[in-house]
Amino acid sequence: MSEEPDGPLLVDQLRFMAQQWPNEIAYRDLDAAATTTFRQWDTRSNQAARRLAEIGVRKGDRVAVYMDSERCLEWIVAYAAVHKAGAVMVPVNTRLALDEVETILRHAEPNAIFTNDRLLDGAATVAERVGAQVVHDWTDVDTCSRDPFQVALDLDDIADIMYTSGTTGLPKGVLVRHRNVAMMPNCVPHWSGAGWLHGAPLFTFAGMSFIYNPMKLGLAGLYMPKFDVDHWFDVLERDRPAMIFMVPAMAELVTASPRFETSDLSSPFAVSIGSAPLAPATLQRMQDRMPQAAVANSYGLTEAGPAYIVMPREDLARKPGSVGKATPPMEVKVVDADTETEKAAGEVGELLVRLPGARREYYRDDAATAATWTSDGWLRTGDLASLDDEGFVFIAGRLKDMIIRGGNNVYATDVEAVLLEHPALQEAAVVGIPHAVLGEDIAAFAVVKPGAECSEEALTAFCAERLADYKRPRHIWFVTELPRNATGKVMKHKLRERAAEKPYS
Repeated sequence: MSEEPDGPLLVDQLRFMAQQWPNEIAYRDLDAAATTTFRQWDTRSNQAARRLAEIGVRKGDRVAVYMDSERCLEWIVAYAAVHKAGAVMVPVNTRLALDEVETILRHAEPNAIFTNDRLLDGAATVAERVGAQVVHDWTDVDTCSRDPFQVALDLDDIADIMYTSGTTGLPKGVLVRHRNVAMMPNCVPHWSGAGWLHGAPLFTFAGMSFIYNPMKLGLAGLYMPKFDVDHWFDVLERDRPAMIFMVPAMAELVTASPRFETSDLSSPFAVSIGSAPLAPATLQRMQDRMPQAAVANSYGLTEAGPAYIVMPREDLARKPGSVGKATPPMEVKVVDADTETEKAAGEVGELLVRLPGARREYYRDDAATAATWTSDGWLRTGDLASLDDEGFVFIAGRLKDMIIRGGNNVYATDVEAVLLEHPALQEAAVVGIPHAVLGEDIAAFAVVKPGAECSEEALTAFCAERLADYKRPRHIWFVTELPRNATGKVMKHKLRERAAEKPYS
């Protein structure tokens, strides 16, 4: 048996695990109550990689994975197979309309598309239009050898092209090379057999990062394809995961459930919440109920890759509202968005991040790459933030989410934080809408908790007690849910579109 992973590729870690712990459960589909061992995962992906080679996929070709997350055990096989075949992985958001899928794949130009039965008709239509082959009958790969298979790859070769979530418009393809695809290096873990519970869609940056990271910590992946709050509590009490990842929408549902106060939450030693901002009060409630765990709302984005800002547990109560500090060797600074001069502590500007040696780029879009990354490697995040004198980062919102009302700058997250203090509200989102005199006015969309009641008048009065007059929403609409993308981020451009269509009285 190999004593350590023989190589730096992600699939080298999988091969190592299959040698050292072949019969241990590597990944568990919690919805289907199905599992795969490391040996099964490794050999199955060898077969699928050979299948790709047989149909003409060569090193550097793009291969799209357009599969439901409910087929997670097949999804992770496809992910490993693409890299074993020397190809470039292109995950596709299954929630997109077919025209949107076609737009992405015309840009990526894949040679092949992995899919499953539910998506087969749409995949076949798009494949014909973009000149790709469809791979969906997984029984065919059983005719291929299970022996090890790996096309030689260099760390500068492209590993993945990940299309951004498109919260502000047309998605861009973030090009990821093998040298910076891994969040954690390959290693020899202590195998504990405990689990890492998560439910992020596998086609997202968060979802893909939880394919290999659990095994590197000696943990099995516990995957929940469709989040259900009661099922989540059942899993927590039955399987007692050591680590948990959630998006903020999940955290809000968990803390709002009656079971939050009565369930056994003693197993996790780490709870990571990411992909969008979380209300400080919700984060504090989770930490109070799980004192044994480090509960953190981390900050990251696809373009930054393995660069993360994380709140140290000991500073949670001391720095309310902060997402934490940069994890070395990541660097951060806040600059004026127009002049790029650095801001003083406490001043709001655009957040820039840099991770030496791990700069990413946009696929086939030199202009966008130049506009997003500076010549010396700083990534313009498009997020408004401030740094305090200790280096803690406070996110104020998206650069395009800053509302300029009558010459006054209003940060949407400031208004949202106040709205979420109202006991009847489950969620809230604030956007700027056109105003003939003021330039922009402030609109709020609110989701009321089940069984609770709230009126526009009551919410307006609540804000009047807590916000300066120029920060108060002048337009309030109650909705059953907020439009979100696959990573849980509120799509504010959709809310602006709704605001333009909605009558206001």
